[in-house]
Amino acid sequence: MTAAGIARLAGVGRAAVSNWRRRHADFPKPVGGTETSPSFALADIETWLRAQGKLAEVPPRERVWQQLAGHPEGPVTALVHTGCVLLLIHDRPTLWLDASAGSDERLAAMLPAALDQVLDARFGPAPERAVTTPIGPRLLPSVPLLRGAAELAAGPGARKAYEFLLGRHLDANPRQYTLTPGPLAGLMAELAGPARTVLDPACGTGTLLRAAVATTPGPGQELYGQDDDPALTALTALRLALSTDATVRIAAGDSLRADALPGLRADAALCHPPFNERNWGHDELAYDPRWEYGFPARTESELAWVQHALARVRDGGTVVVLMPPAAASRRSGRRIRADLLRRGALRAVIALPVGAAPPYNIPLHLWVLRRPEKAPAQPELLLADAGQFAGEGRGGPDWRSVRDAVLDAWNDFDRTGRLDDRPGLARCLPVIELLDDDVDLAPARHLPPPTAAGGTGRLTDVRERLDETLRLTARLTPAAPATGSAAPRRPLTTVGELARGGALTLRTGTHGGHARVPVLTDHDVLTGTGPTGTLPESDEEPVLTRPGDVVVPVLGGGTVARVVDDTTAGAALGRNLVLLRPDPAALDPWFLAGFLRGTANHRQASSYASTATRLDVRRLQLPRLPLDAQRGYGDRFRALDEFERALRLAGRLGEQLVRGMYDGLTDGTVAPD
Repeated sequence: MTAAGIARLAGVGRAAVSNWRRRHADFPKPVGGTETSPSFALADIETWLRAQGKLAEVPPRERVWQQLAGHPEGPVTALVHTGCVLLLIHDRPTLWLDASAGSDERLAAMLPAALDQVLDARFGPAPERAVTTPIGPRLLPSVPLLRGAAELAAGPGARKAYEFLLGRHLDANPRQYTLTPGPLAGLMAELAGPARTVLDPACGTGTLLRAAVATTPGPGQELYGQDDDPALTALTALRLALSTDATVRIAAGDSLRADALPGLRADAALCHPPFNERNWGHDELAYDPRWEYGFPARTESELAWVQHALARVRDGGTVVVLMPPAAASRRSGRRIRADLLRRGALRAVIALPVGAAPPYNIPLHLWVLRRPEKAPAQPELLLADAGQFAGEGRGGPDWRSVRDAVLDAWNDFDRTGRLDDRPGLARCLPVIELLDDDVDLAPARHLPPPTAAGGTGRLTDVRERLDETLRLTARLTPAAPATGSAAPRRPLTTVGELARGGALTLRTGTHGGHARVPVLTDHDVLTGTGPTGTLPESDEEPVLTRPGDVVVPVLGGGTVARVVDDTTAGAALGRNLVLLRPDPAALDPWFLAGFLRGTANHRQASSYASTATRLDVRRLQLPRLPLDAQRGYGDRFRALDEFERALRLAGRLGEQLVRGMYDGLTDGTVAPD
């Protein structure tokens, strides 16, 4: 395990682990890794932490995760072995009980035959399936991990145990995998509609296929996928098999160069393809029969994926593809776009808000296509733009509003073939109006602007709110401080000492949770907004906030501490946050939060890496004062917080008013006089 894992076990920052290594001669020696990033044996660390009184018990899920992360063949192999055994426990529990009853050597010897039975039943014969049965000698180093995973699954079940372990692996390797956010996957599946046979030709971690299962109730569903990462296909196949009773067929390989499913005609296809790929097979695939609508240019890999998906659905089958916005207007793809329109294959182009999916800094598009059974006489295209539902922080868009607006427009259009204009949101255009020299399908270039009455009325409301907020800000401005005397010398204590004495409880944010509650992120704390995040599903128990808690970000170097109020209470604590829960009989929360925000206090409690600053919350200091004196400080700190929030609101309203006036003057909805 790494220093980060040790810090998580002990509930401290990584700086504390570094200090322990320097100050304690008996600290366990590294057993691997590098000089700058050493790794340690879990058993040695556990023994040392318990001897130092820094650890009572290692949670089962943390023990299993550390065994998985430290597996001699790497975490991916460990996840495959673990997933196979969890599937065995899920489908054939008696086989597992029989095999696990004896020694480790007996278990490793018996497992391959037992796994063959369940893997053949779920994925087909051995040569065709993505998950190969591990042989006995390779399983032996995994046996302690497999026994631990079985114990972990005894409570929440095999599916949740695997989701927790896979989620931790994905979270620990964010640059290795491109993930499709759950709300976006759900929207894509709903646009496709119920389907018994679903394909994802770039399936990644299987999020889109899982979403498709949720939109099609009942048995008999078949899920097909392909990905060019063989290890990932095995993980995804196991994930899908554990989370659904559908038939699962996942293949390894590049779908464009080495299509593993040439005879498939699915009911629907969902795809989040890699963007801007130059080496997608342009040279060797020039005469491929999949290019019914034109041979894609070297720079148009996304149009190759669109045509591949269309070629693998039945007549009338639906395809939903996530696309970069440039694909709607690049000149190199205009002929293919034109043919998709003429033949009625492209049915809708939907612009998503910024932050909907990686890359988060651009507004991606959804293309909804349908393999034409016959060419329509007068084809039309739905254009929609959900950009107005972008969120303010990193929590992403307002997905409920995005879903309602997009599905309402799509369902009306799909049912009748027509749609009345919805200013600023959606409109239906005859294809003939789009077939010019550019064939530009960007929704923002074709949608009518919002109605004038709504625009001016909204600006009036913003102006009135801004006037009221500025008057409030003036009233809340702190009085000029008194001058003269030097700073008093007061006895100090630290957060760590207060925690050891029981005056407060210290908790850290989790990596996942089984509860579906809003998540307070570090960005929310820094910007003063409500909870905007989500937690990946796992068996971890989320830390829920209560009124009076103090939340402190540990990364970034900002001097921020936020007191939880009724509007924020009940949210789950996100990553890179520490929660301090003061005993009201000993500590005033506003007094605590105010002194934690001192610049000098943060400076002495921070450690610095080459690219980041990390705060060790336990080292933050505050004066020892009786409760009545604390409340005097607390009242002043609360007033400063109210003033700060009013300033932020005034800034946001001012930006809205300025942008609205610019837009109104330029589109004619606001007169210059």
